[in-house]
Amino acid sequence: MRILLVEDDNVLADGLSRSLADWGFDVTLAVTGAYADSALRTQPYDLIILDLGLPDTDGLEVLRQLRARKSAIPVLILTARDRLNDRVGGLELGADDYMTKPFELRELEARVRALLRRSHGGFDHNITFAQLVMDTRNQHISIAGTPMVLPPREYGVLEALLLQAGRVVSKDNIAQRLAARSEELADNAIEVYIHRLRKRLEPLGIRIRTVRGLGYLLERSEDE
Repeated sequence: MRILLVEDDNVLADGLSRSLADWGFDVTLAVTGAYADSALRTQPYDLIILDLGLPDTDGLEVLRQLRARKSAIPVLILTARDRLNDRVGGLELGADDYMTKPFELRELEARVRALLRRSHGGFDHNITFAQLVMDTRNQHISIAGTPMVLPPREYGVLEALLLQAGRVVSKDNIAQRLAARSEELADNAIEVYIHRLRKRLEPLGIRIRTVRGLGYLLERSEDE
């Protein structure tokens, strides 16, 4: 699960990034509102943790622009502003939760997981599909209890498909997730990873179907 952390305090940003990574999340750090807005326009995220006191703009403006684009990404405001008007204003603009600094890491983790469960229909670290179980915290995959080892990029493609199992995932969405983790991809890279995954998954009764012009759909073979 990918989280955009928007925080300009270097010490706090470093600590939060480490904690979020320890909890099993893929973290991107934005230290300005402009960088955050650009990242949100070009990359897919599952959650935003948003500070309001940014050096170039108010974090509420980042939130306002996000919601103006009809994006439903969950937003957790994390700020030193603790006045009632600030909290109400943030929630009215479309924030899903509001925490004030200082805060306890255990509470932050609980709120992050609650927002992700709400937006992903009961999300936890284990994703089960047919015989396959993916532990997204430890990046471990097993088939009927037997470990399956995948190269990092094949794992990333499979994770993107599993998180949206039964729904079409666009090629651009997959490419953006992979590119955010490493260097840029070759033009045909996604097709190569999909081909390799098909060979691994088809004997297990799991199919990756190409939906022409839209993307890829993970489904059980018996669903045909």
